Amino acid sequence: MKIVLASKSGVRKQILDKYGFQAIVSPSNVDEDQIKESLLHKGADPEIISKNLAELKSIKVSAKFPDLLVLGADSVVSLDSKLINKPSSRQEALKILKLLNGKKHYLISSVCISKNSSMIWNHTDKSELKMKKLSDQDLATYLNEIKTETLLAYGVYQIEASGLNLFEYIKGDKDSIMGLPIKQIKEYLKNYKI
Repeated sequence: MKIVLASKSGVRKQILDKYGFQAIVSPSNVDEDQIKESLLHKGADPEIISKNLAELKSIKVSAKFPDLLVLGADSVVSLDSKLINKPSSRQEALKILKLLNGKKHYLISSVCISKNSSMIWNHTDKSELKMKKLSDQDLATYLNEIKTETLLAYGVYQIEASGLNLFEYIKGDKDSIMGLPIKQIKEYLKNYKI
């Protein structure tokens, strides 16, 4: 099935490919930081922010692809119901890891499917993760293994790579944690009538 992915995420594209989708990549280029700031100012929680971003990306790109299904997605980290943003530097990444160190937090992944600039379906998945209590040296060693551009694009932990070793436990679907709750997407599309 052909679908437009409103994201430049290589991992999301890989997940779609793995499950047999023909994904056309068309990043939305929305200013996520500006939208997050605006929503936080209005008192939105991380789940609402994730849902809104997924919907906005999907609808924006949908305007360029009439009659095709467009998938928008967004993932955020929530610690004590507060949003943890992607790092903007290696120093900030270390601060975030120290903040999450030894703590339970949530990864919220939202998806939205739009057609002809209207949302037709959305879903949000919430996974629980607990980081091991690690030394500052362990955290620094982990960060040194990640390329800066990867770190800034995808956030502080790479579940699909060495980031898995940071955790005491992970409760949730691996694909969803990597950014795309594919099981729910497939279930919806199985019953979708073109």
